[in-house]
This record gives sequence, structure tokens and C-alpha cells, in this order.
Amino acid sequence: MNQPESNNAQELVLALSKGRIFDETIPLLQEAGIQVLEDPETSRKLILPTNQPTVRVIIVRASDVPTYVQYGAADFGVAGKDVLQEHSSAGLYQPIDLHIAKCRLSVAVRENFDYDAAIKQGSRLRVASKYVQAAREHFAKKGVHVDLIKLYGSMELAPLVGLADVIVDLVSTGNTLKANNLVEVEKIQEITSRLIVNQASLKLKRQLLQPIMEAFKKASIQLNDSTNEFADPNLY
Repeated sequence: MNQPESNNAQELVLALSKGRIFDETIPLLQEAGIQVLEDPETSRKLILPTNQPTVRVIIVRASDVPTYVQYGAADFGVAGKDVLQEHSSAGLYQPIDLHIAKCRLSVAVRENFDYDAAIKQGSRLRVASKYVQAAREHFAKKGVHVDLIKLYGSMELAPLVGLADVIVDLVSTGNTLKANNLVEVEKIQEITSRLIVNQASLKLKRQLLQPIMEAFKKASIQLNDSTNEFADPNLY
């Protein structure tokens, strides 16, 4: 894919979302010698400078990070597996699972809802989720027919007001579910965040990107006490 004119061949643009992913990416950037000079929670700027003149950070919605990277407006970014599964992966490399922003994608229902009876073969459920592709695949494997209702927030409200029978959403501590009298009944998968890289940038800006990718890999291993491997050893 072509690089937009605004993306200089001698600089790198990193796409991040506010919140947990941003906070947990900071130590990885520090390992690469990069420090973001402004806090996105207090700054109104959407393009943040760093201590490296060749690196800028853009702040976008989590669901938009893959789009910015895919089309070359950003050279690389950090996105959750949940977001990537809902997005076309064309033009994207996913070389490293960073093992940050860990949570799980789960099914939750009202406390008094008989989930086991509801998912019997041939049954039909109304499912509210932001992650409709993952929800569709999960229930299809069970032979459960679903009516999918796409929501973008306040997912816990859907079963309480009768909009849906169940929800499929990200769960970390489970406290929000408890506060709304919902229970987690099934874990679909573990979710972590990955480094994603624009395909053209990897070819054209390899010398700029490679040290950062190596630093991310090293820091991720140190921080998580686990062994990460590049998904494609031929990238380098």
C-alpha cells in the first residue's frame, strides 16, 4: 500500500489508543529509548511529540488503530486481539504478541438466566456485542442460532432491559458485571494486545522500525516473564 504524503519517509508514526493500551505500551517505548512528551489524558492534541524527532504518536479510537496502520497513515500501532479479529488484516503484519492489556472475551447473562438450557442445539438467542464476528463464530460452533445486536457501549444494560438474552464482551476483573447483577458464564478466549505494522512501512522503513520492534520484543519478555516469538521469522 502507498504511504500518504503526510507520512514522511524519514519518520515513524505510532498509532495508540488512550487508556490501558497506552499506559502499558509506555515501558515498551522506554526500552526503545522513546518517551512520549505529553499525556493524552490531559492534552487535547491528537498528535503527540516524543523525545525522538523521527517518531510521533497519534491518538485514535482503539477500533480505528488497525485502519490507520492498514492505510499507511500510521506505520505501526498496538491493538487488541479483539479489535483485530473484527478488522480485515489485509496489509497488516502482526509480528509480536506483546502480552499487555490482558483480559478475556466472555459470555455474560443475568443472574437468573438459565444459559445451559438456552444454548441447546437448535435454540435461538439474542446476543448483544461490539464483537459480532467473534460472537457469531462462537455460537456457530455450538450450533446455536443467534440474532446479533451490535452495540458500542454500556453492554451490560442490554440483558437488563430485555434488548438481548446474553452479551459477549471483554472482562477484566468482573466487577462491572457484578455491579449490574450479571454473571460470566463462558470464556470465549484470552485477549492480549499485539504490535501491528503496515506492510509497505516494513519494507520502506525497515531500518527505523527494526530497532523498535526488537526493543518491544525484549521489553515484553522482561515484563511478562514469557517467551515471545515473531509470527513470521522471515520479516527480518
